Amino acid sequence: MVKQKVIALVDCDSFFVSCEQKRNPELKNKPVCVLSNKEGCVISRSKEAKQMGVRMGEPYFMAKKEHPNAIYPVANHEYYAEVSYQVMSVLKGFSPYVQIYSVDEAFVDLTGLERLYKKKYFELAQLLRQRVLDEVDIPVSIGISSSKTLSKLASDKAKNVDSHIYMINSQNIFEVLKNTKIEEIWGIGRRLTDRMKKNGIITALELVNKTDQWLDKQIGIHGIEMRHELLGEMTSPVINEETTPKSIQNTRAFGIFTSDFNFIKNELNMHIHTSCRKLRRYDTKCLQVGVMLRTKDFKVYFTKADLDAPTDFELEISKIAIELLKEIYNPNILYRATGVVLEKIGEQGTHQLFLYSDSSEEEKKRKLTECFDKLERKFKKNIVKIGFSDRR
Repeated sequence: MVKQKVIALVDCDSFFVSCEQKRNPELKNKPVCVLSNKEGCVISRSKEAKQMGVRMGEPYFMAKKEHPNAIYPVANHEYYAEVSYQVMSVLKGFSPYVQIYSVDEAFVDLTGLERLYKKKYFELAQLLRQRVLDEVDIPVSIGISSSKTLSKLASDKAKNVDSHIYMINSQNIFEVLKNTKIEEIWGIGRRLTDRMKKNGIITALELVNKTDQWLDKQIGIHGIEMRHELLGEMTSPVINEETTPKSIQNTRAFGIFTSDFNFIKNELNMHIHTSCRKLRRYDTKCLQVGVMLRTKDFKVYFTKADLDAPTDFELEISKIAIELLKEIYNPNILYRATGVVLEKIGEQGTHQLFLYSDSSEEEKKRKLTECFDKLERKFKKNIVKIGFSDRR
């Protein structure tokens, strides 16, 4: 066990909906339901849509029939990833220890920040929540406790209080555990829930009242760690290491079926630009590029090639990618999507550095990409068009 800490779980409220409302403020305070795709299912709902009765996972054709006054934008995960990055950047500016858990959740270690900000922990959460709202225009709920499991439970409860902040501490912990069903505990799935109930464990309090020996026999080390986490003893610290992805892929359906090569090339270049921006975010480069084409009938064509040298520069990757696109493209076929896959990320490559080689070209590329990224951070994504036309 590690020394007791003060951990916050910051959870963006109805994240996909909040992103759509950030992009279009006219959607605020309206029944908004984000769809998985054009004719897909509801994957995020605003408070107003929930009150209206729209169900999570409900197919669009049913939701539209039952709730015609709701608004149904289609999910744009590329945009949501950008907003997530902005939220996480605010959190990292607030605390030196931030562990991203998902696109809309992160653990933040608040230990010792009382002295820095001269505020109590509840007030720290209020400050952090307001800072995310002011800088990114995304509302969040914050759960605070002394372990990740309890802070996750507190964040769920925070969504149902006016302040959107909830603390679990020594004064209320056993009352909270008594009123928490076993299936509400983070890390307990359906099978484990069924096993616990067969042993008469219905609440979190009944779980922590079991001994480590009993839990070890029934569940193993995971059960022991869960018990101590629920008792407020942190077994897993907040780790702020962000691992570099092994590959980066970007694809999206066109919205129409087409065999227009220039249109497809344009879409592919947009994906390349987005993927390169992600490479630079991780401060790394790739040594292999792959190109995918998906037909109207969902048949997939894919090819890839190694680069001469590792790069994060759009124009270099685009040259290779367009040649690969030509290899798999057929003007007599209708296509529904294209995409790019960047691999061999972080590998140095085998290119030779010449004694009298001029490094000025690499410096120009670096400055140019820095300029791209600064412009897009200040204005909006894809404000820069890298040698190709805008989306139709």
